[in-house]
Amino acid sequence: MDTNSNDIEQLGINTARVLSIDGVQKANSGHPGLPMGAAPMAHALWAHQMRYNPKNPSWANRDRFILSAGHGCMLQYSYLYLTGYNCSLDDLKNFRQLNSKTPGHPEYGLLDGIEITTGPLGQGFANGVGFAIAEQHLAARFNRPGYPLFNYSIYAICSDGDMMEGVSSEAASLAGHLKLGNLIYLYDDNHISIEGDTALTFDEDVAKRFEAYGWHVQVVPDGNDVKAILTALENAKAETTRPSLIKVRTHIGFGSPNKVDTASAHGSPLGADEIKLVKQGFGFDPEKSFDVAAEALDYYRKAGQKGVELEYLWNELFASYKLQYPELAAEFEQESKGILPETWKDKLPVFETVKGGIATRKASGKVLNAIAASLPGLIGGSADLSPSTDTTLDKYDSFSANNRGGRNFHFGIREHAMGSVLNGMAISKSIIPYGATFLIFSEYMRPPIRLAAIMKIRAIFIFTHDSIGLGEDGTTHQPIEQLISLRSIPNLIVIRPADANETAQAWRVAIEHKTGPVVIVLTRQNLPVIDQQQFTKATELEKGAYILADSEKEPDVILMGSGSEVTLLLQARDALAAESIAARVVSMPSWELFDKQDAAYKEKVFPKATRKRLAVEAGSTLGWQKYTTDEGDTIGMTGFGESAPAEELFKLFGFTVENVVSRAKALINR
Repeated sequence: MDTNSNDIEQLGINTARVLSIDGVQKANSGHPGLPMGAAPMAHALWAHQMRYNPKNPSWANRDRFILSAGHGCMLQYSYLYLTGYNCSLDDLKNFRQLNSKTPGHPEYGLLDGIEITTGPLGQGFANGVGFAIAEQHLAARFNRPGYPLFNYSIYAICSDGDMMEGVSSEAASLAGHLKLGNLIYLYDDNHISIEGDTALTFDEDVAKRFEAYGWHVQVVPDGNDVKAILTALENAKAETTRPSLIKVRTHIGFGSPNKVDTASAHGSPLGADEIKLVKQGFGFDPEKSFDVAAEALDYYRKAGQKGVELEYLWNELFASYKLQYPELAAEFEQESKGILPETWKDKLPVFETVKGGIATRKASGKVLNAIAASLPGLIGGSADLSPSTDTTLDKYDSFSANNRGGRNFHFGIREHAMGSVLNGMAISKSIIPYGATFLIFSEYMRPPIRLAAIMKIRAIFIFTHDSIGLGEDGTTHQPIEQLISLRSIPNLIVIRPADANETAQAWRVAIEHKTGPVVIVLTRQNLPVIDQQQFTKATELEKGAYILADSEKEPDVILMGSGSEVTLLLQARDALAAESIAARVVSMPSWELFDKQDAAYKEKVFPKATRKRLAVEAGSTLGWQKYTTDEGDTIGMTGFGESAPAEELFKLFGFTVENVVSRAKALINR
């Protein structure tokens, strides 16, 4: 390799380019064009701007980097290797291969230095807003004069595709409103998407749009001008009251004589012949692959080593802080290890039976306020629906541009961004975030819910107005297929509690569950509080399903359901008993938790000998057949509901004692 014609920085940039195209070529799959055009931006970050320590990638005050344009991940993998993370040349060679640490888009938990899973465009952009909120909130909680424990920045490389996706607009608007000055995004403005030149669909002035959002915007006309990029980054770092967007005009596939500035450089390998031309142009041996000059590797490894000293200084600062503020230091250490306060569960309320009952959304609000003081890391809010979702922490302020210590969040009518922001917040181990809206609007949030499940992070999604029980708002607002849709997502726990006490236990499960997101589904209408003395305790909710009420003899039929329909099942059980028919009632708030139980417990709840089973739920009947078996039946929704008072709707669609009794008897007599 001829290194005389390149200074060390240019050699490093070209090395990252060549590693990226080699990885894509070997996999025969991937996106080479972005790494070739964006390598100078990545170099500016990894060699100069960012504070990070490859020897301890989880250092608490490291800068965070997000590749929102996740399809260009070979660029990030190359820099993780070059700067000394636990990413080897073999890992680069195994790009997109089974069981590799270098999948087709960056995935959280597989490789150190990957802060969050990206790929679906716009998600990383919005996740970064959550990262920025987390830093500002942690700084407000823990920083003290002379002790800036948290002052890290969030950097991202975004693409034209990110700018087109609607979630980015939602998140950018929120970030501008909150004046998140620790957010610095580099926009890889290469004018190319899969179908060709972005002029086909995208000719807006992105800079002016972001200025209108309240962002600090700079333009770098030449994506190869590292000095100009560094100057823009320094300007952005100095701007502390506005998030920053640096629009960098790049050229996709830069260095490729025949494919630069073409869509063919976006999502396909360059081809062996073209790669040889690229390498020749950059002064590399065209016959060698994954070839890294010792001086380039040494240069980047020294850049990575700077973080060791930075963390050492931070550790000294924290040691001094620990002497000055021992309680705060202990709180941070406990939270960062994922340890919950020992007595927090003692604050969970136990609800007594009350005339008129209580909506589970109201019960949830009471639970939140009862446990808030014991869990300072519990923060969240709603998408402009806190009066309806009951998610306000009454004794705490709102998080705002002027108050970073607030614990109540106002996401605005931005459900999609709310979910993505929650995911960014959830990555910070000291925070337990929750966000709320109506169950029907979970549709806006499916991408971040799915990504939270993929990443196995603790984000808590609160969905109220859970059925036709919301009544007069009608078919557009009445969820039907949403429960089964959410239940179909792997690694997502869905809980639909039957009353106030099950709601309290749902919150316990959600907070203690650290290996994935939890959805809690709540009612608008009041529900009776099930008598805890007469029936099995609600603490059994953690098993997903439990025998709530039983018969003295072997049951003739098992009645099962979730949420508001469980009280209906108890009433039907009494009516059946009056006819000498023995019925067992199973409250089944969470299929996922029940499916985790052992065979003996499942047999206890649903004995194989009792084949007559009736499931009742005011939603789609899909999926209940797994538990009712071939001799069972379901009562549920097969249409979209109507606009009318809830009582009339439940009667219209068969959620009555008379219908449950009739269907149960028909099952027994079948």
